[in-house]
Amino acid sequence: MSRLLFASLFLFVASPLVAADKPFFFQKGDRVLFLGDSITEQHQYSNYVELYLTTRFPEWKLFFLNAGIGGDTANGGAGRFQKHVLDEKPTAITINFGMNDGGYGKFDEKRNETYVKKTIEMVEAAKKAGVRVALLSPNAVDPRVQKRFELYLETQKQFYAPLKEIAEKNGVSYADQYAITRSALEKMAKDDPEAKKVKPFGDGFHTSSPGGMLMAYAILTGLGAPAKVSDVIIVDGKASTERCKVEKLTMGDSITFSRTDEAVPLAIQKDWVTLLPYVNELKDLNYYGLTIKGLKQGIWGVLIDGKQVGQFSAEDLATGVNLGNAMTGPVFDHAQKIFTAVNDKNKINQKRFRGTILSKTPDKEVIAKLLMDLEEKQADIYKMLEPKTYAFEVKLVK
Repeated sequence: MSRLLFASLFLFVASPLVAADKPFFFQKGDRVLFLGDSITEQHQYSNYVELYLTTRFPEWKLFFLNAGIGGDTANGGAGRFQKHVLDEKPTAITINFGMNDGGYGKFDEKRNETYVKKTIEMVEAAKKAGVRVALLSPNAVDPRVQKRFELYLETQKQFYAPLKEIAEKNGVSYADQYAITRSALEKMAKDDPEAKKVKPFGDGFHTSSPGGMLMAYAILTGLGAPAKVSDVIIVDGKASTERCKVEKLTMGDSITFSRTDEAVPLAIQKDWVTLLPYVNELKDLNYYGLTIKGLKQGIWGVLIDGKQVGQFSAEDLATGVNLGNAMTGPVFDHAQKIFTAVNDKNKINQKRFRGTILSKTPDKEVIAKLLMDLEEKQADIYKMLEPKTYAFEVKLVK
């Protein structure tokens, strides 16, 4: 693993992909609700989507709820849509049903008719209430883990196909999570046919931590998420910046400057490392850029507050490197605190929904108190996201 982590430092190179042409689905001030089955109830992909939105747009002051129920289908979601969705007064929802609807076998036309009908019912109810909708096709299953999923993988493609048309006809957003995750899984099957190195879905469909990241990547990029956290480009002793401020720039044997960012990159977890080659090294989702042109040949170390976060050639730095995947240093430490806080906060979310709202005798006072606790924890997270200024140094190491 240590060799793998070291090698990953040299995978940061290259410019990010351009963000999707379509406007980003999520908006400032949104009250976001994730609706779905057990994969949503796991609070993995939803936490990572939340983590991206919170760290990338600290000024948006978003709020998040999760209404995933294990074993649920579009039929169940439509039946509880008023109580579990609209009564929570969201401004934006993601609908992620279809894994259970398809039946895990060959294509069933009647099942599909029900799926389509109930999905349309949810979309129409949301639109009537003025709530923006993002339809998500579910993640592809992994036949490396369960061979029987070879059939269901093909069924999924046919089963989820109507979603795009539903979205277009109703003027709502759509992310083809199935296509993105299937493409990644097919690459994994070539590199790691027995799923010994990278296994995003532990049982073939529920997420492990890397699977949650794969899903979040597919959803966010599919909905038009911007790639850049922030970016610094230094040419001829002058800095141009995007979403950050650079001061006290000095050029000499080493390059030093202070950098204050408007946002925080994602904290890359150790168990995500083997996934990175299959999600474009997160360059189109987590680009924390640094470009310095005109350096003399050699390997240069990048230090933040005196802590080295990577080593790069002069050519790499002239092209631009992504420090967003660094797993050490003060920027990472700050991001990791946010990661922990989001996960801890959503334990309250689980308690409120699964433990209280879904109980036989839901206590309205307890539900309201837990909502207040969530709001308080969310406010604390935004306080943690106040901008920090870091001292950067880039110096020749060999």
